[in-house]
Amino acid sequence: MSIDIPATLDKLDYRYPSYLVDAVVDYEPGKSIVGVKNVTVTEEFFQGHFPDTPLMPGVLMIEAFTQVATLLLLEDSKTSSQRTCLRGVDRARFRRQVVPGDRLRLEVTLRSSDSELAEAECRASIEGQRVATATLLLGLRDGDVEIDPNANVAPGAKIGAGSVIGPHAVIGENVQIGRRCRVGASAVVDGWTEIGDDTTIFPCASIGLIPQDLKFQGERSRLVVGQRNVFREFVTVHRGTEGGGGLTRIGDDNLFMAYAHIAHDCTVGNHVIFGNGATLGGHVSVEDYATISALSGVHQFCRVGLHAFVGGFSVVTRDAVPYARTVGNRCRVYGVNTIGLVRRGFSPETIAKLKRTYRYLLQSKLNTSQALARIDKDKSLSCAEVEYLVKFIRTSQRGVGLRRPTRRLDDLIVDD
Repeated sequence: MSIDIPATLDKLDYRYPSYLVDAVVDYEPGKSIVGVKNVTVTEEFFQGHFPDTPLMPGVLMIEAFTQVATLLLLEDSKTSSQRTCLRGVDRARFRRQVVPGDRLRLEVTLRSSDSELAEAECRASIEGQRVATATLLLGLRDGDVEIDPNANVAPGAKIGAGSVIGPHAVIGENVQIGRRCRVGASAVVDGWTEIGDDTTIFPCASIGLIPQDLKFQGERSRLVVGQRNVFREFVTVHRGTEGGGGLTRIGDDNLFMAYAHIAHDCTVGNHVIFGNGATLGGHVSVEDYATISALSGVHQFCRVGLHAFVGGFSVVTRDAVPYARTVGNRCRVYGVNTIGLVRRGFSPETIAKLKRTYRYLLQSKLNTSQALARIDKDKSLSCAEVEYLVKFIRTSQRGVGLRRPTRRLDDLIVDD
């Protein structure tokens, strides 16, 4: 495994001076881990326990469990700035002696975890025979702020515990960065900008600088970013303008791939994915679970609906409808985003209702108003998703993109 054992175990408070895990042989991030310890006669603890009959002390078995559990908890890059300590041991059982020459297999499974505490089930065995079991309670705390000596951090900037600022990064005077964030080398975070906890900003990203709106006159405006967002290399996010409300807002758990651009006064929801080079014009609203694929552009003042999928190299000049695949220059709708909806747990019944709704909108000879009236009357389509879709269309200010594909691509509209 590629886990850096010494570096990770240095984040375990009150650690036994020697490492009690030699290698990791199985690892499922956030769930379980298996380490091994080759017990040799040269171990320091054998000298006093006992000189004539060397045995591995039970307390060091607990320490070995704790070290392996620390590898499981802290190897994840999002929590690598945290530290652990052993808070409690429950149901510890020692079933046989561990002596020089044994090869311990140490299995740890995470039962529960939050930002402060974790509970882990531990089991040790030798050649398939159980040696010891225990349940550990481990405390998690944020480490100290780490600022590279070559970083430029303004005196007024506020940086949360456990955050790491890389070399040559620039953090402005009015920036607030949450806990356990990482700002990569040569990244810039400036302006009146708030960054939520556990956010990662990769090298050379530019977050919170002034907008490219020619009407901007240097007024105070803000950028507010939620938690657990990832901004990859060369992403640019601009703060708001007075004319647009003075605020660009980004929710939680979003991924912005390299070179994506979020312009002034945009609103981005939660769990949104932006492909490489995806671009939002000013005042755009992107709702939860949408995907905007590589090198696609969304015109200013447009909306992108819930669970919408905008294909690569697309140009969105009207609102991109929810739950559907919108693709192309002057986009056309290629049916329901079935794959995305299945992945996110939508029932077959709901997907079928959405498909029938889009048949009214795309395949009937009705205009949009007539199709919506027919959908309202069709009681078989009654569900929250269809109601939201109808409301989205009726409240559109720019109009919605409901162009059908060309005839030769009609078979892509409905994917039963």
